[in-house]
Amino acid sequence: MKQILFKNTNISYSDTGKGTAIVLLHGFLENKGMWDFYIPEFAKKNRVITIDLLGHGETECLSYVQTMEDNADAVHAVLSELRIRKAIFVGHSMGGYVALAFAELYPDTIKGLVLLNSTARADSAERKTNRDRAIKAVKQSFMNFVSLSIANLFSEANRERLSSEIESVKKEALKTPLQGIVASLEGMKIRQDREVLLHLTPYPKLLILGEKDPVLNYEETKEQIENTTVKLVTFPDGHMSHIENQDQLLIVLLAFFKSI
Repeated sequence: MKQILFKNTNISYSDTGKGTAIVLLHGFLENKGMWDFYIPEFAKKNRVITIDLLGHGETECLSYVQTMEDNADAVHAVLSELRIRKAIFVGHSMGGYVALAFAELYPDTIKGLVLLNSTARADSAERKTNRDRAIKAVKQSFMNFVSLSIANLFSEANRERLSSEIESVKKEALKTPLQGIVASLEGMKIRQDREVLLHLTPYPKLLILGEKDPVLNYEETKEQIENTTVKLVTFPDGHMSHIENQDQLLIVLLAFFKSI
């Protein structure tokens, strides 16, 4: 584990391998450990950077609202420390929102972009209401909120099959401090719509979705890439493709990195 100080906040990251840099950004209630299965394979030919986003893993909270831009600036601080000028970004769920914010703020740093179970669109009014409900729920019962949130990310068909994996994801999620959870929910709620980046940016882009994702509507999310050069890969399961479709995802990502 390595750390840098960003705005008096410790940011935790890992740095493995050599070659073209790949930056892996985890989702809400996750941490950089979600990539542990993938790092050895990716690091055979690439330099792999994983970062704990604000208020997650071993990275401290920055404030009571942590925007996607705040996270992007923290990521940029890590890359500056490592003297990385260009990288391929892979963002899972909230990590995708951070990658898009980064792409808007630091466009010259992006060599390729993968949105994994993520969207470029802002929250709808309904989703904003749900974020507010989630903030209330986590303040009332932390354990219940985390347990339900994690189970609901997997497709129904996989909840029994992957019960031990779900338990270990829950265990990691429970390490996320209350302030980190609330600040991230607030930040996701106010994030900007960045669909235009899918249309106008020149670098290769890949959208990976689960057909039975309980969180992201598959058909609606897919609409964003109509009339763009963004490639689409669809898995038959839920929001946690890195677990539900682990081996297939590895093949897809290695092929994408090789193509750049």
